[in-house]
Amino acid sequence: MAAGPEMPEVPDPGGTGASSHSDPPRALPGAWQPLLGHPALAELLGHPLAGAALQEMRRILPPRVALHSLRTFLLADACARTHGTAYDRVGLLAAAAFHDAGLVGRTPLGRGGFPGRSAQLLDHFLARHQVGTVRRTTLTRAVREHMRPFPARDAGPEARLLHFGVWLDVTGRGERQVPGDRRRLTRLAPTPWFAVSFSARLAACGLRRVLPGSPVTHR
Repeated sequence: MAAGPEMPEVPDPGGTGASSHSDPPRALPGAWQPLLGHPALAELLGHPLAGAALQEMRRILPPRVALHSLRTFLLADACARTHGTAYDRVGLLAAAAFHDAGLVGRTPLGRGGFPGRSAQLLDHFLARHQVGTVRRTTLTRAVREHMRPFPARDAGPEARLLHFGVWLDVTGRGERQVPGDRRRLTRLAPTPWFAVSFSARLAACGLRRVLPGSPVTHR
């Protein structure tokens, strides 16, 4: 998949700092490497928050869900490049890494279902990395609302892009906006019958409600 045209980028607003870079993350799974080699991901690997998010994703997500999360970010980025949308790239990678984290484990789910739990886990991660409240609120809202049928009218670019990437990867909806990208990414990192296995995970969670109760994460 081509990297696409240059696009405006929202500056990294704090916490780890946009100009602060670390060594690339420790060895990540081999199945991830074709996706990590894509320019949209490769150029973020030296960023400390991005590296930490990838390490957390490796630690908490099953392999197939992790590949879905990486494809979600790349599809969201492709959409942003196509439309010239400025957004928080490192933040969206962190949101993509955590958006399905609530499906894992046996922690009881509250009213927000697994998206609410995923948003909580992301918020805790971002707080540990000293990410500011405004940025955390934006990113956790994106995660909490990604299972809505459509983004909220007042959703910001991060919420809209995460929603786009998730739904395109799982259902194919929106493919006309980035023709061929989903197919190419699936060939690079295949997860056969992912939509079926994802539905099974939802059932295993005993999901009762996936729509968010509030645009603000309450701590």
